[in-house]
Order: sequence, then C-alpha cells, then structure tokens
Amino acid sequence: MNQHLFSARRPGLRGAAAAMAVLALVGTGCSTRDTAAGDAPTPQDDASAGTSAGPVVLKDASQVKLALVPGGAHPYFQPWKTAGEQAKSEFKLGAVTFNETGEWDQGKQNNVLNSLAAQGYNAFGVFGVSPTDINSTFEDLKSKGFAVGSLASCPAGDTNSADFCLSTDVELAAYKAAKAAIEAMGGEGTLVHLTGNNVDSNTQRRIAGVKKAVDETGGKVTELPVITDIDKDLQTAQKAVADLLASKGKDIKGIVTTAYNPAVAAADGVKASKLPIKVVAIDDDAAILNGIKSGGVAATVAQNPVGQAYVGAWLRALLGSKQCEMKEPGVVIDFGSFFVTKANIETYESEREAKSDELKKDFDSKYLNCK
Repeated sequence: MNQHLFSARRPGLRGAAAAMAVLALVGTGCSTRDTAAGDAPTPQDDASAGTSAGPVVLKDASQVKLALVPGGAHPYFQPWKTAGEQAKSEFKLGAVTFNETGEWDQGKQNNVLNSLAAQGYNAFGVFGVSPTDINSTFEDLKSKGFAVGSLASCPAGDTNSADFCLSTDVELAAYKAAKAAIEAMGGEGTLVHLTGNNVDSNTQRRIAGVKKAVDETGGKVTELPVITDIDKDLQTAQKAVADLLASKGKDIKGIVTTAYNPAVAAADGVKASKLPIKVVAIDDDAAILNGIKSGGVAATVAQNPVGQAYVGAWLRALLGSKQCEMKEPGVVIDFGSFFVTKANIETYESEREAKSDELKKDFDSKYLNCK
C-alpha cells in the first residue's frame, strides 16, 4: 500500500472492519457548499447514501467506469479487487474492473489501458511498470479527458502527470525498517537488504533509506551488496534467501526486507535455518505477523494497498464526474507506513485509523476544489 486501516495480505475480518473506517474517511473528503452553514446534508442528498456522515455530497458517479491496472500480477495488488468492488457498491460507480495482465512490460500495460479505454472505461488507477516512462502514458490518458491516479508508486523524478499519486514514502519506510533491524542486531554487525525490481524508482528509494540508516552507525554496521530483483514470485525469493543463508548465513546478524516476497521468504528461511539472524520485514502478511508473535521476526513495516485503491477510487469518482478538481494536479500524497512489533501487533490498526483521520482533514482542506 495509508493511511489507514488495511493490510497488504488478502483481507479477512480485520480488513473488512478496516474498510468501514476508510468509508468514514472518504465520506468526508470533499464538500459542496449548497448546504447552509451549520446544516448537515441529508442521506438522500448523497449519491453514495449510507457512506457519508459529513459534508460531502457525491452527486452522481454512475457514468464513471473505473479500471484498476497494476503493472502485472503480484500479491500486493490482490486486495485492490475487494477495494474496487466496495467502491462500485458504495459510490455507485458505473463499472469497475481489475486487470493485471500487463506482464510487467510497459508496452503491454499501455495496450491494456488502451483496450480498456476503448471499452468505455474513463477513470484509471495505475501502478506503472516503468517509472521513467509512465508519465507519457498518464499524459495520453489525460488528453482523452480521463481521470487518472498513480497508485502505490509515483513516477521517477519530480513530475507526476496523473491527477494525483497515492503511495507510501518508501524511503522513509525502508529507513524505519533498517533502523529497527540495526537496533535488533545490537547496533553492530553485518546487515543485508533484500528487495524488488532494481529499475523501479521505489526500489532505489528503499535502497537509499536503508543506506542512510547504515551510514548513521558510523561504520559499526556493514551492509552486504543489496540483493535486488527477487520479488517476481515467492519461489524466486525463496531461492535467493536459501543461497544467501547457505553461503553467508553465519556472518549475517540482520536482514531487512523491503518487498513482499523476500519478506515472507526471509521469515520462513531464517526460521528453518535456526540461525540467530534478526529479520525486519515489510507488509503484514500472515506469515510475517505469525513470525513476530513467535519471535522469529523482529518487526515489520505495514502499508495499505486497499486504502490506496479505495480512497483513490473515491477521488477518481469526484474527478471523473467533474464534481471536483485537484487544487494541485499531480500532488503526491503519502499514505504512511506503520511499524509493527510484538508490543503493538494487536493495536497497530489504530495507528492507521489515526492516519485516516488526518487524511480526512487533508482531502477537505488541502487537495480538492468541489462545486
């Protein structure tokens, strides 16, 4: 993935409860000024009746057809399906689809987007394959009058040509994770960083975040060469972890993982090896949370893919229906990251709820101009 109240794992009962909290968030995001001061709008005024207790009036999103399009298949994006269906029901969107057939190829993803546009979809939530090229894709979609949000990853550089980007400050999240790993290691020793696609701008930001934490130790912690490109699938990550532990496991005091599959593989691999390596992960997959409870994983940094997709759908409904516009097109909104240990594993959802309250205020006062 905000933030929030959702986890990167497939949503269960906790995810459903969290969804209701985000309903409260998005239901107060943008306000019309038709109501007299001090008068609350009535439920029948709201096109998504039952989801808003605040001043927002989503008048009519029935013509908005939303497509959620990640760059390819990956566990992180599976909760987008649930988020999309919730958005369709609660906001009364014309249609919602989820398409992950881009196969991590920007050309193929562009073809998918063009095909969806030809089918009548007019609002897009996109995780671009190529951070250096995705802006041209956003510009093409925008030129056709579509509402476009960049989700979970922002374009490389300082320009975002989508209407907005909802993402995690991944450099900060990686820094937090590395600091936690270093603390668990006792402040010294050898640390290794396992992460995803090397050409992804998010990966480069994560590498920078871990390096910053290591540099702050003044040489007490040594970082091995970063192991990248192992987030394609769990099998790829498992092989990389097995090879690492076999060759250097006895020399390593800590592992920090900043991608989903390496996190699961590291937690399982270190547990099986019985090596005294401290693992700090990312996301809150069930395997990671179980590892924290058992002591095999020191901590994790949770994100919120459902929150990104769900709130993004709300924003695109407002933009696509022409009811609202962004005050600052291309704005990047940090959906937060959440540090989880054994001490707060049962309560960290409340931190995401607090972030949701913060975003509620931000959408109303900072990001939107509404009719």
